[in-house]
Amino acid sequence: MTTYSALTTMSGQDTANALAEALEALTPEPTGIGVFEVEDGSGLWEVGAYFTDPPDEAGLAVLAVMHDVKPFVVSEIPDQDWVAKVRRDLPPVEAGRFFVYGGHDADKVPADAIPLLIEAAMAFGTGHHGTTLGCLKALDRLVTQGVSAERVIDVGCGTAVLGMAAAHVFPNKVLASDIDPVAVDVANANVIANNLTERVDCVIAAGFDAPALRDAAPFDLVFANILKGPLIALSADMGRSVTASGHVILSGILNEQAAEVIDVYTRAGFNLVHQESIVDWTTLTMQRMA
Repeated sequence: MTTYSALTTMSGQDTANALAEALEALTPEPTGIGVFEVEDGSGLWEVGAYFTDPPDEAGLAVLAVMHDVKPFVVSEIPDQDWVAKVRRDLPPVEAGRFFVYGGHDADKVPADAIPLLIEAAMAFGTGHHGTTLGCLKALDRLVTQGVSAERVIDVGCGTAVLGMAAAHVFPNKVLASDIDPVAVDVANANVIANNLTERVDCVIAAGFDAPALRDAAPFDLVFANILKGPLIALSADMGRSVTASGHVILSGILNEQAAEVIDVYTRAGFNLVHQESIVDWTTLTMQRMA
């Protein structure tokens, strides 16, 4: 069955949210509406609406004028088995000792690797994106250097692939948190699929603001694979929530944004230990000053 998308971009999250709300009143009604920050440092936001019937292009044009945004681009989306396509296009990923794979590639797991099962249909964090891959490589590097961590948290966990990786190499239970309840459901499903229910706890939390996180702090290692804005907003809390000499692995940072994040975290009490860029994305490993 052919479906349809209508996309536009604008400056400002408030404008994007207002437009998304207005789209709900269209006839035919969208089957889904998304609001996303464009991850290129431009400050733009994308609003997308998806339809099973051809959308009312005149109505879309009126909404674009009313909200002073670019005209919607309407496209047909051909019927396709997207999960099968993703499986074909996303082969297993090796990141040091870690091997991220889908169930269809279970026969490819090396005998000496730490396996992390993430199905292609799951949310962000399959290991193929430069941010997730960079975090896994940073963790592998710390472990190789002999770093140990008793209290670990994966903030903005998505699939919980980073928290699960940490649970394989450190002794105690790992926390994985996300502000999105759907992401936490996905994380829980992955934890179960990887037989790690006794090793990883998944919780809904914004930053460090949840009883489970406050009770567990301070942490010896924090993953925060989010975006530049939230990373900067979390810097002061990060400084208060990490042990002396503890580490943070930060990603979701475009290469040109890295210097700003390093500066903010340096002022929050961290030293840069390692910096790695994978395609457009930078991963930072930083250590809190003792």
